[in-house]
Amino acid sequence: MPDERSMRDRMLAGDAYIADDPDIARDSTRAQALAHRYNTMDPTDGAQRRAVLEELLGAFGPGSEIRAPFHCDYGYQTTIGARTFANFGLVCLDVARVTIGDDVQMGPGVQLLTATHPVEPGPRRDKWESAEPITISDNVWLGGGVIVCPGVTIGPNTVVGAGSVVTRDLPADVVAVGSPARVVRSIG
Repeated sequence: MPDERSMRDRMLAGDAYIADDPDIARDSTRAQALAHRYNTMDPTDGAQRRAVLEELLGAFGPGSEIRAPFHCDYGYQTTIGARTFANFGLVCLDVARVTIGDDVQMGPGVQLLTATHPVEPGPRRDKWESAEPITISDNVWLGGGVIVCPGVTIGPNTVVGAGSVVTRDLPADVVAVGSPARVVRSIG
């Protein structure tokens, strides 16, 4: 029996979908317009900037800040806890859920990438893709230029060194560096 769900429903369920679906494109255009508005606003207008992020994102905790420019696919798939700070250039490809906890610190140029594509050329040429969620737990520090790949969870209090590529889960209370990121020591 063929799958009768819309491509958007397939995407939100974490199943393979075709990204150039009109409903998905509409959601993406909405996010791009809000991100553009945010990225071009007066940086001293904190209340208005916060209002745009609250409209764009699934949740944006009190005391949190994202420095422009900020880019995302859909926005509503991303939740950010309280007192979290993201420096310039955060890219959040939130095809799947991106959950960012409280007190997280992100250096400039961090990329949170949930999207995946088939390795096989046929389905990739036919524009099929999918995604896996990312979770950044409370009190994590991601150094500048860190890339977090699809399906990764980073445990509480963990530090990821600048330029690292996180390809698999990291436990709580460690320092990890490199490409791929590897635990180099415990914290505490």
